[in-house]
Order: sequence, then structure tokens, then C-alpha cells
Amino acid sequence: MASRRKKVVENFYKSDVYKNPELLADYLHPDAVLYWNSSSGFHKLTYDGIFNMLKEISKSFYSLRAEISHLIRKKDMVTIRFTYFVKTIENPREEMAMAHFIAIWEIKDDKMYKGYQMSQPADDSPENLSSFLSI
Repeated sequence: MASRRKKVVENFYKSDVYKNPELLADYLHPDAVLYWNSSSGFHKLTYDGIFNMLKEISKSFYSLRAEISHLIRKKDMVTIRFTYFVKTIENPREEMAMAHFIAIWEIKDDKMYKGYQMSQPADDSPENLSSFLSI
């Protein structure tokens, strides 16, 4: 059971759900809510809001890949730290780091139910990106 909680979070971030938002139901609880502190401010997204955001992402990015550095579970909570790397529609040959994230998800009924996320634009700091190599 414990590893299933980690797997649902890991599989979500490693999935291509941004290309097919219909897959969101495999990972996200229907009553899910995400509280997100980003560089553009605070956002509260429900299931529908996350679904719509994924549809918009698919219009901008040729690919989206999460490089996970940390994945920790404690009871019904899973914490993940990762960087999203993207290839844009305009330049599908070049992959670049887009943003760094940390999210804490409460798991309910084997799905991501309540999330608390922080993000900031990616930078070229070797210490930041090298932390992925040491795990």
C-alpha cells in the first residue's frame, strides 16, 4: 500500500498526461485541489482547473519531462521534488529546464487528493541541477 502511494505520484509526473488530459482520472481524485505558490502568485486549482491547464500546456510544448530528485512518503502524504524540462513547439530539438517544483500530495483512494506545490523558474546553477545527479 505504501509504495502504491509513491507510485501514483511518481507515475503522474513521469506520464504524458499533458498530451492526453483524459488520463488525469487515473491519477487525480475527482475532488482534488491543488494549492500552488508560483513565481506568478498563488493559484488554487480543482480537478477541472488542472485538466484545463494540461490542455493549455499541450498547445505550447512538444515534450515535457520531469526529472525527479526526491520522492518521500510519510503515511498518506507523498513529497516530490523535480524539475520540468521542456521542448517547445517552436524548437522541438532543444530541451531546456523550465521550472523547479516541490509538491506535497495527500493520497486518498489511491489518487492524488490535496496538493501543496511551490515552483520557481529554472536557472543554470550547477548546484541546483547537480542535485539530481547525486540521488
